[in-house]
Amino acid sequence: MCTTSRFVLFCLIATSAFAQTPASTQTSAPSTWPTAQFASAKDPSVQKSFQILNQMIRALGGDAWLNVQNMQSEGRTYGFYHGQPNSTGLPFWRFWEWPDKERIELTKQRDVVELFTGDKGYEITFKGTATQEPKELEDYLRRRDHSLEWVVRQWLPAPGTMILYSGTALVERNLADQITVLSASNDSVTLSIDGTSRLPVKISYSWRDPADRQFNEESTVFSNYKLVQGVQTPYSTVRYREGEMTNQRFMTSITYNTSMAPTLFEPKGTIYNPGKQPSRK
Repeated sequence: MCTTSRFVLFCLIATSAFAQTPASTQTSAPSTWPTAQFASAKDPSVQKSFQILNQMIRALGGDAWLNVQNMQSEGRTYGFYHGQPNSTGLPFWRFWEWPDKERIELTKQRDVVELFTGDKGYEITFKGTATQEPKELEDYLRRRDHSLEWVVRQWLPAPGTMILYSGTALVERNLADQITVLSASNDSVTLSIDGTSRLPVKISYSWRDPADRQFNEESTVFSNYKLVQGVQTPYSTVRYREGEMTNQRFMTSITYNTSMAPTLFEPKGTIYNPGKQPSRK
């Protein structure tokens, strides 16, 4: 499986971890699933990862989860700075459409809107529609491109992707199997999958800050799963950076595959850059 020296150490670690853990029962999957390209793999680490990933997808709802095209949710969101809450929290309404559209409405009046479509981001307030600050947009796109949905639907079926079993770890007080997914561009994520429920409990990844050239680790933890329209859905998510909590969301309601107006994801009015007054027509 490992044909270049670049991956030798990575593969040795994965093989060692595999040897320390009993193999899971063979789990097949439909040929249409994102994991299909690994079905015939002979490497024991890859085969074990293939089985666990299939179990995870099944636990999430199988085809029902894979075929989710949009989602509406509402709840309360909290921001943190250096691990401490920096607000009393805000009510939010979220509209998401696969693969790259998202709208978040904040405050009781829903008068602050964060809008993302493709690689563009906007903030809509009483001042008008402003383009997102470059740093905030970069952070959002990085989280999206390393999200569970993106990794399963985009990374796994892509040519050149590798999957390796990385052993077990105690995650959120539960023993979890860890699967590393490595893309053809040498980007990677680690999925922590509960050993009993087979639901994902954490996804983590590292990235190099272009300013100081240091690596940063980000992760999202999922909990309080509830069955919604055949899909196991986390009603609580927590984001971390370098081990410090940065955001926490508690959902109160979630629905899937509902009718959404295309205008939800369209910026309105004149678009201006932050720090500049919108032009008048």
